[in-house]
Amino acid sequence: MQTNEPIHVLMTGGGAPGAAGILHCLQQEPSIRITVADARPDAIGKYLASDFATIPGGDEPAFIPSILSLCKQKNIRVVLPLVTKELLPLARLADAFRTAGVIVMVSPASALEIANNKSQLYQFLQWRDIAVPDFRVVETITQFEEALQALGFPEKPVCFKPSVSNGSRGFRIIDDRINESRLLFNEKPGHCYIRSEAAIRILGATPFPELLVSEYLPGEEYSVDCLANNGELVIALPRIRTKMLQGISVKGEFVNDDSIIDYCRGIIASLQLHGNIGIQVKRAANGQCLLLEINPRVQGTISAALGAGVNLPFLAIQQAMGKPVDPATLQVKWGTKFERYWQEVFYRDPE
Repeated sequence: MQTNEPIHVLMTGGGAPGAAGILHCLQQEPSIRITVADARPDAIGKYLASDFATIPGGDEPAFIPSILSLCKQKNIRVVLPLVTKELLPLARLADAFRTAGVIVMVSPASALEIANNKSQLYQFLQWRDIAVPDFRVVETITQFEEALQALGFPEKPVCFKPSVSNGSRGFRIIDDRINESRLLFNEKPGHCYIRSEAAIRILGATPFPELLVSEYLPGEEYSVDCLANNGELVIALPRIRTKMLQGISVKGEFVNDDSIIDYCRGIIASLQLHGNIGIQVKRAANGQCLLLEINPRVQGTISAALGAGVNLPFLAIQQAMGKPVDPATLQVKWGTKFERYWQEVFYRDPE
C-alpha cells in the first residue's frame, strides 16, 4: 500500500461510553477512514461518523462472518474493537482476517483468556513474582468467610468482585465501620460499600460466580493507557483518577511516575500484550501501586491522552500497519489535567 492511501478502519462498539472520544482521536488524522459498527442500530456512534453498520453481538455465531463480510465490502484494513466480549472471538480467528488482508488490533488469545479473568490474572502474575494485592479465590460462602478472616477482616477492609465482569459490576468494599446513615443521606445511589453481614446474607442465599476476594487498597487510583508491541511497552501514560462515575474516569491528571510505568512494563511483558492496553492500579497502605485489573483493549478515557499530546489509538493503528512511530508523537505533556462533560447530539429518524 502506498503511503498516501487512506487507512480504512472498522471501529466496533460504537455505542460504548468511550466511543465518542476514541472516534474523535481517529478523526484528527486525515489518513483514516472510519466505519463505526455496533449491535444496536441506534448507537451514538452512528450519529458521529459518516459510515455506520449494524453487526451481531460478539457472543453470537454470526459475529465473525459478519465482520469478515463487512471488511470485504468496505475495504477495511484494520479492525479496532472496543467491546470486551468481541476480543477473544477476533483473536482466535486473527489468522483468517490476516489472510483476508485485515489486521485485528487484539492481543493473542492466550493473553486475553488470562487478562479477562481477574483471578487467573492475579495467580498468573503472582507465580511470576509480580506484586499483586493479597487475595483469595472463592466459590462457596464458607470459602468467602474464610477469605475475609485470612485477609485481616474486620480490622482491615476487604473487597470482592467476580472473576469475570465488566464496568464495576459485582464489586463491593466490605467495611463494618461504615456509617450507613451518612451513606444514605450524603452519597448518591451506587456507592460500593457493604457490611459483612449483608454480603454474607446475599451470597449465602443463592449460588454465585467465582469471586476474587482481596485486600482493599486505600490510596490513589490510577488508570494507565499503554501502547504495547508484542509484549514490549512503547509508551505508558498514568493518570490519577480524581473523579469517577460508575467506574468511568471523568476527571484526572497525567502523572509521570516511573514506578507505575515500570510495573506496567513487567505486566505487559509477562502476558505478551499487544496494542492499546489499559491497566488499573491503586496505592496500598505502604504506598506501593498494585494491580486492580487489566482492560486488554482501548479504554474509554484514552481520548484524554490527546490533551496531553499523544493520540494513542492512531499510534496503535500506525503500529499495526507496520509504520514506524515518530518519537515526537510520544512526547507527553505531563501535568495535563482533564475533565469530561456531557454533550448532546441531535438527530431525527427517517420518516
